[in-house]
Amino acid sequence: MAGSKLDPIDRKILAELQDDGRMTNVELAKRVGISAPPCLRRVRTLEEAGYIKGYHADVDARQLGFEVQVFAMVGLHSQAEADLVAFESLCRSWPLVRECHMLNGEIDFILKCVAPDLSSFQTFLTEHLTSAPNVASVRTSLVIRGAKDDPGVPFDVMEDRLSQSA
Repeated sequence: MAGSKLDPIDRKILAELQDDGRMTNVELAKRVGISAPPCLRRVRTLEEAGYIKGYHADVDARQLGFEVQVFAMVGLHSQAEADLVAFESLCRSWPLVRECHMLNGEIDFILKCVAPDLSSFQTFLTEHLTSAPNVASVRTSLVIRGAKDDPGVPFDVMEDRLSQSA
């Protein structure tokens, strides 16, 4: 298990930062039970090792005028690696696409999209997504409401698994 390479303090640091990435190093050190200088060193090591990919604010899309959230299930004509990479690159260029995940099974990709209104999404859908090279089919589902949107991973599950294997 990849998380087992980390000691309990490193995992606690990651869990605390996942919950609140804005806390000061002094507060973080206090929460994980070490002094500030080694805490900062550990955070920098976790960043350099790629465990921490970045820091961002969790903004409210609706507050900012993005009233529409849609999941688009995309099927491609070809699943050759070059075609998959080309589609992924295209998705990264579209601002309305916020997430892009390749799947196995009947659907090749699922895209999480946001738009100010339905008309804007429809324009994106017809002028960009469905007309993109190699796109065979697109099915969309409009989000009515979200019930859960937790970032990251459940550290308590990781700790339970590690304690059982010890």
